Amino acid sequence: MRIVEMTARFAAEMAGWRYPEPYQCYDLAGADPAYFTDPANGFHALVDEDGALLGFRSFGADGQVPGGAYDGAALDTGGGLRPELTGRGLGREAIATGLAFSRRLHRPDAFRVTVAAFNTRALHVVESLGFAPTDTFRATADGAEYRILLLR
Repeated sequence: MRIVEMTARFAAEMAGWRYPEPYQCYDLAGADPAYFTDPANGFHALVDEDGALLGFRSFGADGQVPGGAYDGAALDTGGGLRPELTGRGLGREAIATGLAFSRRLHRPDAFRVTVAAFNTRALHVVESLGFAPTDTFRATADGAEYRILLLR
């Protein structure tokens, strides 16, 4: 896996992604592809050795969920895999690849992730990478519970 520039083709592909329940909160279907290609939003494509899109990583405010308490002490990171690739053990490599890329690009003091509390798969992966829980809150949009984790 490697990180490359987000292209219009990758963004258009992502804008059709739908996830099965209970992961539908991560759906990208109907999103504006231009959002993913705008450099201000911090999106990068995650590809395989042949350049095929596996997922994405984001760095910045897009990783924040409205309702959480965020400050400038850490760089928020988020991401996702193609719906058909979830649950196959690729998450740890995907996140680690994104962290290594961002360490070179941004040189943050710390990373922060926000994960839906029900998503035990993602919570297990980020904790295995050294992220530690710092807060739990309810999203303002739908009241869903989220956890904030930090990696120093």
